[in-house]
Amino acid sequence: MISRSLTRRAQELADAGEAFVTATVVRVQRPTSVEPGNVALVRGDGTIEEGFVGGVCAQHSVRLYALKVLESGDPLLLKILPDPGVAEVDETDLDQGEEIAREEGSVTVRNPCLSGGAIEIFLEPVLPAPRVLVAGESPIVGALEHLGPGVGLTVVTGAPLVPAATDLALVVAAHGRDEVEMLRAGLEAGVRYVGLVASTKRGAAVIEELREDGVPENLLERIETPAGLDIGARTPAEIALSILARIVGERRRDVAPSATGPVTAVDPICGMTIVVAADTPTLVHDGKTLYFCCEACKRDYQERHEHAASH
Repeated sequence: MISRSLTRRAQELADAGEAFVTATVVRVQRPTSVEPGNVALVRGDGTIEEGFVGGVCAQHSVRLYALKVLESGDPLLLKILPDPGVAEVDETDLDQGEEIAREEGSVTVRNPCLSGGAIEIFLEPVLPAPRVLVAGESPIVGALEHLGPGVGLTVVTGAPLVPAATDLALVVAAHGRDEVEMLRAGLEAGVRYVGLVASTKRGAAVIEELREDGVPENLLERIETPAGLDIGARTPAEIALSILARIVGERRRDVAPSATGPVTAVDPICGMTIVVAADTPTLVHDGKTLYFCCEACKRDYQERHEHAASH
Protein backbone atom coordinates (compact mmCIF):
# COMPACT_ATOMS: atom_id res chain seq x y z
CA MET A 1 0.00 0.00 0.00
CA ILE A 2 1.07 3.57 -0.58
CA SER A 3 2.48 5.12 2.60
CA ARG A 4 1.71 8.56 3.95
CA SER A 5 5.27 9.71 3.34
CA LEU A 6 5.09 8.51 -0.28
CA THR A 7 1.76 10.26 -0.76
CA ARG A 8 3.26 13.48 0.60
CA ARG A 9 6.31 13.14 -1.63
CA ALA A 10 4.17 12.52 -4.70
CA GLN A 11 2.17 15.64 -3.89
CA GLU A 12 5.38 17.66 -3.47
CA LEU A 13 6.61 16.58 -6.89
CA ALA A 14 3.23 17.30 -8.50
CA ASP A 15 3.05 20.74 -6.87
CA ALA A 16 6.54 21.50 -8.18
CA GLY A 17 5.46 20.55 -11.70
CA GLU A 18 7.91 17.63 -11.87
CA ALA A 19 7.01 14.57 -13.92
CA PHE A 20 7.39 11.19 -12.21
CA VAL A 21 6.15 7.61 -12.37
CA THR A 22 4.26 5.72 -9.69
CA ALA A 23 5.51 2.11 -9.76
CA THR A 24 3.16 -0.37 -8.05
CA VAL A 25 3.89 -4.08 -7.61
CA VAL A 26 0.71 -5.94 -8.61
CA ARG A 27 1.90 -9.57 -8.68
CA VAL A 28 4.94 -11.60 -7.64
CA GLN A 29 6.13 -15.17 -8.00
CA ARG A 30 8.25 -16.55 -5.16
CA PRO A 31 11.00 -16.34 -4.18
CA THR A 32 11.26 -12.56 -4.09
CA SER A 33 11.71 -9.91 -1.43
CA VAL A 34 9.03 -7.62 -2.84
CA GLU A 35 5.33 -7.82 -1.98
CA PRO A 36 2.19 -7.01 -3.98
CA GLY A 37 1.13 -3.49 -3.14
CA ASN A 38 4.68 -2.18 -2.71
CA VAL A 39 4.98 1.25 -4.33
CA ALA A 40 7.85 3.52 -5.31
CA LEU A 41 8.28 6.79 -7.18
CA VAL A 42 10.62 7.10 -10.17
CA ARG A 43 11.74 10.63 -11.05
CA GLY A 44 12.71 11.97 -14.45
CA ASP A 45 16.42 11.37 -13.82
CA GLY A 46 15.78 7.70 -13.05
CA THR A 47 16.04 8.10 -9.29
CA ILE A 48 13.87 5.62 -7.38
CA GLU A 49 12.72 7.02 -4.07
CA GLU A 50 10.12 6.68 -1.37
CA GLY A 51 9.37 3.01 -1.72
CA PHE A 52 10.56 -0.48 -2.70
CA VAL A 53 9.86 -2.43 -5.91
CA GLY A 54 12.59 -5.04 -5.72
CA GLY A 55 16.34 -5.35 -5.42
CA VAL A 56 18.98 -3.66 -7.54
CA CYS A 57 18.44 -5.98 -10.51
CA ALA A 58 14.68 -5.39 -10.68
CA GLN A 59 15.25 -1.68 -10.17
CA HIS A 60 17.28 -1.47 -13.39
CA SER A 61 14.30 -2.72 -15.42
CA VAL A 62 11.88 -0.48 -13.51
CA ARG A 63 14.09 2.56 -14.07
CA LEU A 64 14.48 1.89 -17.80
CA TYR A 65 10.78 1.42 -18.53
CA ALA A 66 9.68 4.20 -16.19
CA LEU A 67 11.73 6.64 -18.25
CA LYS A 68 10.15 5.27 -21.42
CA VAL A 69 6.72 5.74 -19.86
CA LEU A 70 7.54 9.35 -19.02
CA GLU A 71 8.50 9.91 -22.65
CA SER A 72 5.37 8.30 -24.10
CA GLY A 73 2.94 9.46 -21.42
CA ASP A 74 1.18 6.07 -21.47
CA PRO A 75 0.92 3.70 -18.48
CA LEU A 76 2.51 0.27 -18.81
CA LEU A 77 2.39 -3.10 -17.09
CA LEU A 78 5.99 -4.30 -16.78
CA LYS A 79 6.52 -8.06 -16.39
CA ILE A 80 10.01 -9.02 -15.25
CA LEU A 81 11.10 -12.65 -15.65
CA PRO A 82 14.29 -14.13 -14.18
CA ASP A 83 16.91 -15.74 -16.39
CA PRO A 84 19.65 -17.08 -14.10
CA GLY A 85 21.28 -19.23 -16.78
CA VAL A 86 22.67 -16.44 -18.97
CA ALA A 87 26.34 -16.69 -19.85
CA GLU A 88 28.69 -13.84 -20.58
CA VAL A 89 27.47 -11.63 -23.40
CA ASP A 90 29.34 -11.53 -26.69
CA GLU A 91 31.00 -8.10 -26.82
CA THR A 92 30.12 -7.82 -30.50
CA ASP A 93 26.43 -7.85 -29.57
CA LEU A 94 26.26 -5.18 -26.90
CA ASP A 95 23.22 -3.53 -28.49
CA GLN A 96 20.95 -6.46 -27.70
CA GLY A 97 17.90 -5.76 -25.55
CA GLU A 98 16.07 -7.69 -22.87
CA GLU A 99 12.49 -7.21 -24.14
CA ILE A 100 10.96 -10.56 -25.13
CA ALA A 101 7.25 -9.77 -25.61
CA ARG A 102 5.05 -6.73 -26.05
CA GLU A 103 1.28 -6.38 -26.09
CA GLU A 104 -0.93 -3.33 -25.96
CA GLY A 105 -0.35 -1.80 -22.54
CA SER A 106 2.24 -4.33 -21.35
CA VAL A 107 5.79 -5.47 -21.95
CA THR A 108 7.63 -8.58 -20.77
CA VAL A 109 11.38 -8.50 -20.19
CA ARG A 110 13.88 -11.15 -19.20
CA ASN A 111 16.18 -9.80 -16.54
CA PRO A 112 19.32 -11.99 -16.54
CA CYS A 113 20.47 -10.47 -13.26
CA LEU A 114 17.27 -11.36 -11.38
CA SER A 115 17.75 -14.49 -9.28
CA GLY A 116 14.30 -14.55 -7.64
CA GLY A 117 10.81 -15.03 -8.99
CA ALA A 118 8.84 -13.04 -11.54
CA ILE A 119 7.51 -9.56 -10.74
CA GLU A 120 4.73 -7.54 -12.38
CA ILE A 121 4.78 -3.78 -11.84
CA PHE A 122 2.30 -1.18 -13.06
CA LEU A 123 4.02 2.01 -14.18
CA GLU A 124 1.78 5.07 -14.19
CA PRO A 125 3.15 8.43 -15.36
CA VAL A 126 2.19 11.58 -13.48
CA LEU A 127 2.79 14.45 -15.87
CA PRO A 128 2.39 18.16 -15.15
CA ALA A 129 -0.34 19.88 -17.10
CA PRO A 130 1.21 21.60 -20.16
CA ARG A 131 1.49 25.38 -19.87
CA VAL A 132 -0.40 27.66 -22.22
CA LEU A 133 0.72 31.29 -22.03
CA VAL A 134 -1.95 33.86 -22.88
CA ALA A 135 -0.93 37.49 -23.39
CA GLY A 136 -3.50 40.27 -23.23
CA GLU A 137 -6.59 41.42 -21.39
CA SER A 138 -9.91 40.65 -23.03
CA PRO A 139 -12.98 38.44 -22.62
CA ILE A 140 -11.23 35.86 -24.83
CA VAL A 141 -8.40 35.65 -22.31
CA GLY A 142 -10.91 35.12 -19.51
CA ALA A 143 -12.65 32.39 -21.51
CA LEU A 144 -9.32 30.62 -22.10
CA GLU A 145 -8.60 30.75 -18.36
CA HIS A 146 -12.01 29.27 -17.64
CA LEU A 147 -11.99 26.49 -20.25
CA GLY A 148 -8.31 25.51 -20.27
CA PRO A 149 -8.13 23.50 -17.01
CA GLY A 150 -11.10 21.43 -18.15
CA VAL A 151 -8.99 19.95 -20.96
CA GLY A 152 -5.91 19.41 -18.80
CA LEU A 153 -4.03 22.63 -19.51
CA THR A 154 -2.45 25.17 -17.17
CA VAL A 155 -3.35 28.61 -18.51
CA VAL A 156 -0.91 31.33 -17.44
CA THR A 157 -1.86 34.98 -17.84
CA GLY A 158 -0.61 38.34 -16.61
CA ALA A 159 2.78 39.97 -16.90
CA PRO A 160 5.55 39.21 -17.17
CA LEU A 161 5.18 36.15 -19.37
CA VAL A 162 8.45 34.40 -20.21
CA PRO A 163 8.00 31.75 -22.94
CA ALA A 164 10.06 28.56 -22.72
CA ALA A 165 10.65 25.59 -25.00
CA THR A 166 8.70 23.42 -22.56
CA ASP A 167 5.54 25.50 -23.05
CA LEU A 168 2.87 23.92 -25.23
CA ALA A 169 1.40 27.14 -26.59
CA LEU A 170 1.49 30.91 -26.64
CA VAL A 171 -1.69 32.78 -27.51
CA VAL A 172 -1.38 36.53 -28.06
CA ALA A 173 -4.71 38.29 -27.65
CA ALA A 174 -3.38 41.72 -26.79
CA HIS A 175 -5.18 43.65 -29.56
CA GLY A 176 -2.11 45.65 -30.58
CA ARG A 177 -0.30 45.98 -27.27
CA ASP A 178 3.19 44.42 -27.14
CA GLU A 179 2.16 41.83 -29.74
CA VAL A 180 5.39 41.90 -31.72
CA GLU A 181 7.61 41.50 -28.67
CA MET A 182 5.61 38.60 -27.24
CA LEU A 183 5.32 36.76 -30.55
CA ARG A 184 9.03 37.06 -31.16
CA ALA A 185 9.83 35.78 -27.67
CA GLY A 186 7.59 32.75 -28.19
CA LEU A 187 9.06 31.92 -31.58
CA GLU A 188 12.65 32.25 -30.42
CA ALA A 189 11.95 30.16 -27.32
CA GLY A 190 10.62 27.31 -29.46
CA VAL A 191 7.07 27.18 -28.09
CA ARG A 192 5.23 24.46 -30.02
CA TYR A 193 2.13 26.49 -30.97
CA VAL A 194 2.11 30.27 -31.42
CA GLY A 195 -1.22 31.91 -32.24
CA LEU A 196 -2.29 35.51 -32.74
CA VAL A 197 -5.88 36.55 -32.15
CA ALA A 198 -6.46 39.05 -34.95
CA SER A 199 -8.20 39.49 -38.25
CA THR A 200 -6.48 38.14 -41.33
CA LYS A 201 -5.55 41.65 -42.42
CA ARG A 202 -4.13 42.79 -39.09
CA GLY A 203 -2.38 39.47 -38.57
CA ALA A 204 -0.59 39.89 -41.89
CA ALA A 205 0.48 43.38 -40.84
CA VAL A 206 1.91 42.09 -37.55
CA ILE A 207 3.84 39.35 -39.35
CA GLU A 208 5.24 41.93 -41.78
CA GLU A 209 6.39 44.03 -38.82
CA LEU A 210 8.17 41.01 -37.39
CA ARG A 211 9.76 40.37 -40.78
CA GLU A 212 11.07 43.93 -40.94
CA ASP A 213 12.36 43.45 -37.40
CA GLY A 214 14.59 40.61 -38.65
CA VAL A 215 12.64 37.54 -37.57
CA PRO A 216 13.58 34.64 -39.92
CA GLU A 217 10.96 33.44 -42.39
CA ASN A 218 10.97 29.89 -41.04
CA LEU A 219 9.87 31.23 -37.65
CA LEU A 220 7.23 33.55 -39.11
CA GLU A 221 5.64 30.58 -40.85
CA ARG A 222 4.86 29.11 -37.43
CA ILE A 223 2.50 31.90 -36.41
CA GLU A 224 -1.16 30.95 -36.80
CA THR A 225 -3.43 33.92 -37.36
CA PRO A 226 -6.30 34.04 -36.85
CA ALA A 227 -5.56 31.63 -34.00
CA GLY A 228 -7.69 28.52 -33.63
CA LEU A 229 -9.79 26.24 -35.81
CA ASP A 230 -12.23 27.80 -38.23
CA ILE A 231 -15.57 26.84 -36.65
CA GLY A 232 -17.34 30.11 -37.35
CA ALA A 233 -16.73 31.28 -33.78
CA ARG A 234 -18.20 34.67 -32.83
CA THR A 235 -18.41 34.98 -29.05
CA PRO A 236 -15.34 35.08 -26.76
CA ALA A 237 -16.20 31.60 -25.44
CA GLU A 238 -16.52 30.19 -28.95
CA ILE A 239 -13.22 31.76 -30.02
CA ALA A 240 -11.52 30.36 -26.90
CA LEU A 241 -12.99 26.95 -27.69
CA SER A 242 -11.63 27.05 -31.24
CA ILE A 243 -8.17 28.00 -29.95
CA LEU A 244 -8.14 25.28 -27.29
CA ALA A 245 -9.24 22.69 -29.85
CA ARG A 246 -6.25 23.66 -31.98
CA ILE A 247 -3.90 23.46 -28.98
CA VAL A 248 -5.26 20.06 -27.92
CA GLY A 249 -4.65 18.83 -31.46
CA GLU A 250 -1.06 20.07 -31.26
CA ARG A 251 -0.60 18.38 -27.90
CA ARG A 252 -1.79 15.02 -29.24
CA ARG A 253 0.08 15.26 -32.51
CA ASP A 254 2.86 12.72 -32.90
CA VAL A 255 6.25 14.27 -32.40
CA ALA A 256 9.73 12.86 -32.78
CA PRO A 257 11.07 11.06 -29.71
CA SER A 258 13.00 13.27 -27.35
CA ALA A 259 16.68 13.50 -28.09
CA THR A 260 17.22 13.54 -24.33
CA GLY A 261 15.56 10.16 -23.77
CA PRO A 262 17.25 7.51 -21.65
CA VAL A 263 20.73 6.45 -22.75
CA THR A 264 21.10 2.70 -22.35
CA ALA A 265 23.83 0.08 -22.52
CA VAL A 266 24.08 -3.68 -22.08
CA ASP A 267 26.11 -5.18 -19.24
CA PRO A 268 28.67 -7.49 -20.95
CA ILE A 269 28.56 -9.95 -18.04
CA CYS A 270 24.89 -10.49 -17.24
CA GLY A 271 23.39 -9.11 -20.48
CA MET A 272 21.09 -6.69 -18.70
CA THR A 273 19.95 -3.47 -20.36
CA ILE A 274 20.72 -0.58 -18.00
CA VAL A 275 20.19 3.15 -17.94
CA VAL A 276 23.49 5.02 -18.13
CA ALA A 277 23.66 7.49 -15.25
CA ALA A 278 26.36 9.32 -13.31
CA ASP A 279 26.65 6.48 -10.81
CA THR A 280 26.68 3.63 -13.36
CA PRO A 281 29.81 1.46 -12.89
CA THR A 282 32.09 1.79 -15.94
CA LEU A 283 35.31 0.38 -17.27
CA VAL A 284 37.42 1.32 -20.29
CA HIS A 285 38.64 -1.76 -22.15
CA ASP A 286 40.49 -1.63 -25.47
CA GLY A 287 39.51 2.03 -25.82
CA LYS A 288 35.82 1.29 -25.37
CA THR A 289 33.71 2.31 -22.36
CA LEU A 290 31.70 -0.55 -20.92
CA TYR A 291 28.81 -0.14 -18.50
CA PHE A 292 27.74 -2.54 -15.75
CA CYS A 293 24.62 -3.03 -13.66
CA CYS A 294 26.66 -3.29 -10.45
CA GLU A 295 30.20 -3.40 -9.09
CA ALA A 296 30.04 -7.22 -8.87
CA CYS A 297 29.62 -7.55 -12.66
CA LYS A 298 32.41 -5.04 -13.19
CA ARG A 299 34.76 -7.04 -10.95
CA ASP A 300 33.74 -10.27 -12.69
CA TYR A 301 34.59 -8.74 -16.07
CA GLN A 302 37.98 -7.53 -14.84
CA GLU A 303 38.84 -10.90 -13.31
CA ARG A 304 37.85 -12.84 -16.44
CA HIS A 305 39.93 -10.67 -18.76
CA GLU A 306 42.89 -10.53 -16.37
CA HIS A 307 42.81 -14.33 -16.19
CA ALA A 308 42.61 -14.62 -20.01
CA ALA A 309 45.52 -12.21 -20.43
CA SER A 310 47.72 -14.26 -18.12
CA HIS A 311 47.26 -17.46 -20.13
